[in-house]
Amino acid sequence: MTTRATILVVDDDPDVLTAARMLLKQHFARVLTTEDPAEIEAIMSGTQVDVFLVDMNFAIGRNTGAEGLRWLERILALDPDAVVVLMTAFGDLNVAVRAMREGAADFVLKPWQNDKLVATLSVAAKLRQTRARVNALSVLPPADDMVATSKRMREVLNVVSRVAPTEANVLIRGENGTGKELIARAIHYQSNRTDERFLAFNCGAFTEELLANELFGHEKDAFTGATSTKIGLLETANRGTVFLDEIGDMPASMQVKLLRVIEERSLLRVGGTQPIRVDIRIVAATNKDLTKEVEAGRFRKDLFYRLNVVSLHLPPLSERKDDIPLLAYHFLKRYAEAQEKVIEEISDEAMNILINYEYPGNIRELENIVERAVALCNGSMILSKHLPQELEQYGFKVYRQPNRRFPTLEENEIEYICWVLKQVNGNKTRAAEVLGIDRVSLWRKLKRSGLTDSPEDESA
Repeated sequence: MTTRATILVVDDDPDVLTAARMLLKQHFARVLTTEDPAEIEAIMSGTQVDVFLVDMNFAIGRNTGAEGLRWLERILALDPDAVVVLMTAFGDLNVAVRAMREGAADFVLKPWQNDKLVATLSVAAKLRQTRARVNALSVLPPADDMVATSKRMREVLNVVSRVAPTEANVLIRGENGTGKELIARAIHYQSNRTDERFLAFNCGAFTEELLANELFGHEKDAFTGATSTKIGLLETANRGTVFLDEIGDMPASMQVKLLRVIEERSLLRVGGTQPIRVDIRIVAATNKDLTKEVEAGRFRKDLFYRLNVVSLHLPPLSERKDDIPLLAYHFLKRYAEAQEKVIEEISDEAMNILINYEYPGNIRELENIVERAVALCNGSMILSKHLPQELEQYGFKVYRQPNRRFPTLEENEIEYICWVLKQVNGNKTRAAEVLGIDRVSLWRKLKRSGLTDSPEDESA
């Protein structure tokens, strides 16, 4: 059975491309191949690619000189919903795991097993379909999409609610994947500009020339190929909000132009001579320390102060563990609906794994994990086997689903103690050492919970 999906295979070995083409054309509607990763952008501009199958290593001396991680980043910059599967040798597994944290959907080992490759790409194609459906379902104001119960995030949302109705520019700081664009959207939808446009732009995804063209537009005949006037993003967003992500990567010359827009409320298209009035609110975001960038001379101090009227710092997901269960169920509902599945629960074992994982990719990584789990799940509950195997090395934590009573701290503690006892085969002396308490304290905790009757038990 052929899946209606377009696969792009990128590998500098022509034999690999031939083998992949012969195999995959039996299972997918369209299979494209290229030996040069530099052609990816041109292919994307003319074709809707559903799944990218990209080798992680390219021959030394090619004109691109790029590795898989670079091309993964580039593909996701051009299309944040892109589904990328990487091909790697066994010795590069650590890099492959890192790639998944940075947005890859999966990876396959070379030489591949035909059935495994087809199955992996089939799941990847379903993920692409899911993301398209999720985008189609996104009709509620993004502010309603905020899911948080942790103290630190509630503090952030409190500041958002207070600053949103003002006209102040906002600078959002935080690691990649912490939800900076979602916060920017929340600011817009709680502001007086909510009926106007919200436009997002990644400053790190374009060259300096393309950046100027995209942000400011150009006049007809401004350069070779400019056959008509183009209105840029800043002009298009007039009376609305512009979200400038990765502002720390903006070239110095563009920083000057952006500062002029903020100060003079006007812009010049590329090749233009007449100023065009614009009324925009700017919300910028970065994962860099802009104070250090200013000190190093890489970012203009005056622009920094113009953007940093109100500053928000989003904590990494590892510092807001209380939000993980709520987020996991939020994503479960979203992707189960998009994939037309009835999956209502996450098993305690699976949830324990999710809670204890550190998420270097933050919320985006958690979302990808749940999306993948939904694609793999054929029942009504997400199980640990539906999660990536590398997550299972992480430890234990108790959790009850949102529709049940939350456990008290004491209940969590005793369940953890019971788990430790199980790991040491009931040896209470060893358990006390692991827990960092004396044996009498352990006995008292167990007795208080009705799990032991006499102090002699603690010597077992």
